[in-house]
Amino acid sequence: MRKKSLIKSPPRLQVLFLSILLLFSIAAFAQTKKLTGRVNASGTNTPLANVTIQVKGSPSGVTTNENGEFTITVNADAKTLVVSSVGYQTQEVSIGSSSTINVLLQLSNNTLSDVVVVGYGTIRKGNVTAAVAQVKPADFNQGGSRNVVDLIQGKVSGVNITRTSGADPNTSPTLQIRSSTSLSGSNSPLIVVDGIPVANLDLIQQDDIASFDILKDGSAAAIYGTQANGGVILITTKKGRGGPPRFDYNSYVSKLYIRDRPDFLTPQEYRQYAATAPTAIANKMLPYISGVYNNNEDIYNDIINHGNLSTYHNFAMTGGNANANYRASVYYDNYEGLSKANSRQQYGARLSVNTKGLKDRLTTQLDLVSNFNRANLMSTNLPEGSIWLAAETRTPTTPIYDSTGKFYTSNGVHNPVSDLAQESYIRDQNTLSADGKISLDLYKGIRASVFGSVTRDSWNDDRYYDVNSDASLYDGTYPGGANAYKANTLNTSYAFTPTLEYNHTFHEDHTINAVAGYNYQYEMFSNWSATNQGFDNDLTTTNDIGSGEALGAGKAGLSSNKTADKLIAFFGRVNYAYMDKYMLQLVFRREGSTKFGANHKWGNFPAVSAGWDMAKESFMKSVSWVSQLKVRAGYGVTGNSGISPYQSLVLLNTGGQYANSDGTYRQTYGLGSNPNANLKWEKKAETNIGIDFGLFNNRLTGSIDLFNRKTTDLLYQYVTQNPPFVQTSIWENIGAFSSKGIELGLSALIIKEKDFSWKMDGTFSTAKNKILSLSSDQYKASYIDVGGIPGNGALGAPLRFYEGGNVGAFYGYRYAGLNDAGNWLFYKADGSKVLSTQVSDNDKAIIGNAIPKYYISWTNSFNYKNWDFRVFFRGRFDYQILNAQDLSYGNPVALPGNVLKSAFGRYAKINDTYRYSNYYLQPGGFLKLDNITLGYTFKLNTDYIRSLRLYASASGLAEFTRYRGNDPDLISDQFSSTTGITPGLDAAGTYPATRNFLIGLNLGF
Repeated sequence: MRKKSLIKSPPRLQVLFLSILLLFSIAAFAQTKKLTGRVNASGTNTPLANVTIQVKGSPSGVTTNENGEFTITVNADAKTLVVSSVGYQTQEVSIGSSSTINVLLQLSNNTLSDVVVVGYGTIRKGNVTAAVAQVKPADFNQGGSRNVVDLIQGKVSGVNITRTSGADPNTSPTLQIRSSTSLSGSNSPLIVVDGIPVANLDLIQQDDIASFDILKDGSAAAIYGTQANGGVILITTKKGRGGPPRFDYNSYVSKLYIRDRPDFLTPQEYRQYAATAPTAIANKMLPYISGVYNNNEDIYNDIINHGNLSTYHNFAMTGGNANANYRASVYYDNYEGLSKANSRQQYGARLSVNTKGLKDRLTTQLDLVSNFNRANLMSTNLPEGSIWLAAETRTPTTPIYDSTGKFYTSNGVHNPVSDLAQESYIRDQNTLSADGKISLDLYKGIRASVFGSVTRDSWNDDRYYDVNSDASLYDGTYPGGANAYKANTLNTSYAFTPTLEYNHTFHEDHTINAVAGYNYQYEMFSNWSATNQGFDNDLTTTNDIGSGEALGAGKAGLSSNKTADKLIAFFGRVNYAYMDKYMLQLVFRREGSTKFGANHKWGNFPAVSAGWDMAKESFMKSVSWVSQLKVRAGYGVTGNSGISPYQSLVLLNTGGQYANSDGTYRQTYGLGSNPNANLKWEKKAETNIGIDFGLFNNRLTGSIDLFNRKTTDLLYQYVTQNPPFVQTSIWENIGAFSSKGIELGLSALIIKEKDFSWKMDGTFSTAKNKILSLSSDQYKASYIDVGGIPGNGALGAPLRFYEGGNVGAFYGYRYAGLNDAGNWLFYKADGSKVLSTQVSDNDKAIIGNAIPKYYISWTNSFNYKNWDFRVFFRGRFDYQILNAQDLSYGNPVALPGNVLKSAFGRYAKINDTYRYSNYYLQPGGFLKLDNITLGYTFKLNTDYIRSLRLYASASGLAEFTRYRGNDPDLISDQFSSTTGITPGLDAAGTYPATRNFLIGLNLGF
């Protein structure tokens, strides 16, 4: 029997079907092809991991493995691969017909093609004509940042950062660029984050930052007008990138240890000196070494949080395609300070989304950021002052606990241990920010953009003193009743900036980059607070603040206020380059502010700068070892609006409640300030001459800048006559101030071998400030005495600013010795020696200067195979510090409170009261081993982990100095940004110097 086929087709149809299937397979195979290859470092032939391989014009790509190998599938018509890696020159490779592609990447020593962020735009680094510096993550400090500004400490010449509160996690460092510019206005730089002016740094985490760009001179900063007198710091955060999703997790754990503490007497030493001291001194001490005064504990040690442990976590996600990309990150920080009740916990998120549309002509950018934090402020906000001062100066034999085990209390005897246990001060803060930018390419080279932002910062303060706390027990109004305080603050700021950009290259040699725009800024600040006393118990603390007895008696406190200011500006900038050899920049800004008088609401701020890269001239071709030699010169005018609003207006103040004719008490009002319709901003005109150079194929690069500044129309409060003025002071524009300085930055690749490299970076700067004038026809002030000497005694102002003199000058008596009785001797103006009771102000003189003449930093970075090691030094030199700690507590007159051991040693001969003179001025120069970091990068043969690095870091390890007081690095060496000009004053009770040890992890997958 014949079998039948289940499927029966004519032979011709079968052949036709198979032919069509084969053709489709061949066509499909022909549409793509697979490429393999390897990427090595040129010169060393070392395999490079994590190198990005992309088809030119496509956002997607692959990365090399630990052996430098890659596999990528591309379209058959693909022509070019783009090979890129951080620290290496991006290379384009022709695909051709081969399926194997090997690439040698050159080390990117030449960064002239890098993009630098400038005001309202970007420019190629090689075309920069002003004093602009850039710091990227690879060069950040790695010691654990409490504030992102710490990341660039010592990295840029002329940028000086001082953290006067040491390791306190709830304080920020003071920051200056090229020394001070004002006597009363702000001396801090303007900080702009992703286009947001006056940005809140709480919103930025170290692993979210792509770069810092610092505009140091007037020609670079003029485009920001009245906010830029102190320079500008532009922070750019990381954005999304095309390709498959990538994840990064960064974390560290750190611990603080005390490095130095003031050398005050221990309880045992106190008793020893009481038994052996001269009679007059012993009589002060003897009552405190018997009876109840039996303490032998180290109270200073008891307030230290020995178990402190800080942690940081940041998790980021990024990805996208050709039309949209994103980057999102979340973080959690828990910073614990050295003292108890001193901590900061914060968490938040950042989201950045970028899109393209209309055939890539329309781009949008959106950033959303949040920060929530809780700060324990108790240790720095005691009603009696610093917790450290209380522990240092309390009579050490005074007990901490009484015989029943409760805290020992006594009116006038401060117990810091009980303060931390029975008092609290918590701040809960919430900061939110949103910004967006829409850009449309109108025509070839012409782009219109609109940028807007809003930032909302609010915080609630809760402070409570328990019923049994010293602050409550010995309160003068309600002794024995608890004390509660609540406050709420809201700070909201808005910015709106439309711009029009033009970029075009003519005939291949002429390049123009221009931007014009409008800037609107509005800031509103409001707060309220309430305080009440006389609570019978601690059941409700601040949650029922109205139940205290003081409210019913009319003795509770309630206050509120609100301020607002507005700024409007029109600006423009043009950058021109010919053959990238000759460069010119023109800037102009016209700005108006509500802070100033009716007659001076608007001001003009022009700038011009030019550059010439001599290395590109034909006569330099034979000098092959010179890669770049660019000469720059610039001039720019900026302003200073860093004063509070309403200073030009008449303010109405309350004068208290008084009985009216009908017997009713009513609030009275009166004029609270003198108006000044002519009040205007300070103006700073600055000239800068600089050289950027690259030698030996850019193995040695650097820059030298010389600047000369002059600030006129200085803002200052002058004493007025009454009448015709109602109040005793008025804000005026009087006087002039000058600064001159030199800055040097160097970077050298000393060794670059297959398995080993050594890179060295260094900075140097020096500046000198001078008061040119302080007087006008109406107001005469040939000098101004400022500051107050911390500690015991009303000793007057230690600093004098006078016409023709240098800023930061110490002014006081000249020490001439001690007589046999231990009394002070000082020089009179004629050179004779007299007792302290026989000198007058006419005998005072300039006795020192508080501002360092020289700043240096020095970084050495080593790499050996998978290991990396970095050592960072920095220092300040040639200046003095007033050791007010020694002045107040190195003198036996401070007894029976605690004193320094030097009161019975170096200063034992003093038998006189507190006096200020050059005797207590000491050299403040220091060199600090600021940080060492050791890391190891693992090369893992897995598709799941892209990168893995473990590292350990130590900060504040050692300091070399002749200064005998606290850590000179923690003592202000610059003008305060808000309270005037009082550098170089040391005191007891400062946050102690610490060492910080850290272990960290960087993971990419």
